[in-house]
Amino acid sequence: MIKMTEEMEMICFQLIANSGAAKSAYLEALELAKTGQKQAAQAKLDEAEECFVLAHQVHSELIQKEASGQQTPVSLLLMHAEDQMASVEVVQLLVRELMAVHQAK
Repeated sequence: MIKMTEEMEMICFQLIANSGAAKSAYLEALELAKTGQKQAAQAKLDEAEECFVLAHQVHSELIQKEASGQQTPVSLLLMHAEDQMASVEVVQLLVRELMAVHQAK
């Protein structure tokens, strides 16, 4: 079993933090859209996208390391980070669709 390094823990925490910030911003954007605040909703959506891109960049670096032969330690922390990122992707898709519905009103 590969031991979790401090560097790997930091990568996991970056994934969790950026994913969490993205999820919160997506949901805030939806709330703003529901109240008709289109510009504020779009600004919050843009903020969410920036956070999600940061999470994806960290994730891509991790995948590239593994692809180059560096073994990745599998831990509960990494599984949690992966789960958070996957859930944000679902939130992103749903928020975009719901915002489109609210803008069509």
